[in-house]
Amino acid sequence: MTTLTKNDIHIVSTAAEHFTRLYYTTYDSSTRADDLPNFYRDSSAVTWNGTPFQGKAGVRELLSKMPPTKHEVQSFDCHPVPGAQPPSLMVSVSGNVTHGKGPAGNPAATPAKSVDGQPRVFHQTFMLVPDPATVPGEPQKYYVNGDILRFVG
Repeated sequence: MTTLTKNDIHIVSTAAEHFTRLYYTTYDSSTRADDLPNFYRDSSAVTWNGTPFQGKAGVRELLSKMPPTKHEVQSFDCHPVPGAQPPSLMVSVSGNVTHGKGPAGNPAATPAKSVDGQPRVFHQTFMLVPDPATVPGEPQKYYVNGDILRFVG
């Protein structure tokens, strides 16, 4: 049986906050195709709205087909996954994302109900696992081993 303390929850919540801020800042940057794959390993599994992608190369492929984004995180939560020390972390994120330049950037002929350029609600779940390359004595580093995104609205 694994017992979690308030300190454990504080540590993973702080890690989730740091990860979430860094991840979506990188995702929305102009250098995302070069930088975001560094969060993953070649063995990482990614599912984006039901479409699977594999590892760093899969993330690059996904980003190459996507217009610029702007994420607004509304909430996130994190839970340690027992079984190892340090534990893996399950991070759950909900928010809105706009692809492209937003509604004002759409051509005049775009239907009013088109999802192009409109904010969409998303939910994304990450499985972060300890990076074995973490130097002893330094804060634990993690990488994305699993990533599932789904549009909700």
